[in-house]
Formats: sequence, structure tokens, C-alpha cells
Amino acid sequence: ILDGEMQSAQTDEFIYHESLVHSSMVLHPNPKSVAILGGGEGATLREILRHRTVQSVQMVDIDGEVVQFCKKHMPSWHQGSFSDPRAEIIIGDAKQFIEEGGEPFDVIFSDLPSPAEDTPVFQLYTIEFFRKLKQRLAPDGIFTLQAGSGSMIQLELHTRLYRTLKQVFPIVRSYSAHVPSFDVPWSFLLCCADPDMDPLELTKTEVEKRLKKRVRSSMTFYDGATHEGLFNIPKHIRTALSREKGVFRLNSPAFLFK
Repeated sequence: ILDGEMQSAQTDEFIYHESLVHSSMVLHPNPKSVAILGGGEGATLREILRHRTVQSVQMVDIDGEVVQFCKKHMPSWHQGSFSDPRAEIIIGDAKQFIEEGGEPFDVIFSDLPSPAEDTPVFQLYTIEFFRKLKQRLAPDGIFTLQAGSGSMIQLELHTRLYRTLKQVFPIVRSYSAHVPSFDVPWSFLLCCADPDMDPLELTKTEVEKRLKKRVRSSMTFYDGATHEGLFNIPKHIRTALSREKGVFRLNSPAFLFK
């Protein structure tokens, strides 16, 4: 728990982290270089490192105290991933990390807190930031982020993020998974820089084939059937995503997320 908000629970964190990571990693033809924005407890890093193709992962988290706490007290989350030679842990500002430029990434994950009023993290959810982030992706790169609760009372955050990202990426797909400790379905957005890549076209048979070839051990939550189910979103969410209601910009007021 951070600042009174549930972040992760030992009993079901695998649902959140496998959902965030594997749809993108399996969709990409050969993910070698990966970045994580946030991800303090190391579970997102853990899931990425399951993939044999991965050569390097840079995890950028601004809160060194949280990272050190998780290293010491939450081994079931990170499972030693912080010590993997392919992993580089950077304590710093994810926005600065992206804007500094450098070699392109095959996949970038954003595992940051949702934007709230008067917090610096809001800047990492704007159309301006997403345009800069796209420049850090390879031509066939994928960007995936946690995108807020899929519950009815908080759906506007997710739908506005969707519309923002649609201004930047040719393919943006919403998906969600029910996380019992959150007591709501949790939503994600998967964005492809290549218009010919689409998670909706990835069949459960192909997912299973790629998992068998690439991944060191089986997952608890994610497999081919789960992949198809994740992207089968209900009608009311599809309808909400289709509405034109504006995007997140630096000069717009922060979205109130409490």
C-alpha cells in the first residue's frame, strides 16, 4: 500500500503483471531491448525476463526507497530479477529518461501510478510525452501501460487515455483483467508503432506456439485462451472508447483520480 492506495497483493499480483507484460512480449516478433517506467516491486521486470529473446531491460523508477524496500522485503514479487545481468535499475525520472533519447526499444512498459491532480506523473500521460516516447521505439515497437480502473465510476480516465494515444499510434487496443485485491477490473492499453501489428489478430494457437518457443516457464494466468479473452472487451467500454471527448495535454487540467 502506498499513500493509502492498494498497489499489489501477494495472492493475485500475477494477474496484473502477467496481463501487463505478456500480450506485448508475445505480439512482438523478437523483443530484445525493453524499458520499464516505474515498476518498483520488480514483478514487471520478473515477467519480462522470462522471455529468452530479451537481452536488456532498463527499469526507471524515481523512488529509490520503494525499490530498496521491495528488494529486501518482497522477494516473492521480484524473485531475484533485480540481480539478473540483463537488468539495469535506474533511480531517476522516467520523463527525463525518455526525453534524453538513445537507442530504440522494442517494447516499453509504463507501470506508473495513475495521473492525479498536481502531481508530476500527470506529465507522463500527455499527448506531448507520448509523442516523445514513440520516438524511443523501434519501427515495430510496442508501448503498453496500465490505464486505470475499468469500473464504471472511473472509466473516463481510461477512455481519455485511449483517445490521447490514438492521436499518436496507429494501433491502440484496450484490454482488462479482474484483479480481486483491487475489487475491480483493471485496464491496460497496448499501442503498436507498426500499423500491421495488432494483438486482435494473434490467435490462441499462435500465442501458445510463441510461448512454448520463447518463455522459460509457464505462467499462472496468461496463455493463448486468456490472450483472446483479455481483448474481448464488453460493449459499454467499446462505446465509451468511440466517443470524442478530448485528450490529455500539458496545458489541460489534470484528471482527478482519487
